[in-house]
Amino acid sequence: MPSSDPRLTLGDIIENVDRILEYTENMDEGAFGADQKTIDATERCLSRISEAAKKLGPEAEVLVPDHPWSDIRGLGNHLRHSYRGIRRSEIWHIIVNDLKPLREGCLAAQLKLESD
Repeated sequence: MPSSDPRLTLGDIIENVDRILEYTENMDEGAFGADQKTIDATERCLSRISEAAKKLGPEAEVLVPDHPWSDIRGLGNHLRHSYRGIRRSEIWHIIVNDLKPLREGCLAAQLKLESD
């Protein structure tokens, strides 16, 4: 179900990205892979991001284009149902390559919505 206020849902994504970046600050892939608490916390935040993407619905592609929204929505299912098959390197790749651009896009969309 799409969110009635996309600004709040975008804020949820931003907040969870910030948490992950805080949890993994000053870590490399090896340190991340050895820290089960950080892995668990990161996966929980990624699940929240996935749920927020579902709440945005098709509006996500309009508000924040050029992001793989289908993959973001599907990540939650992957984390819940294929948890044994998830490689830590996959999660690390998301942290290093995808989260900052997603945050920037969501923040820009949120600011645009607030100014309209």
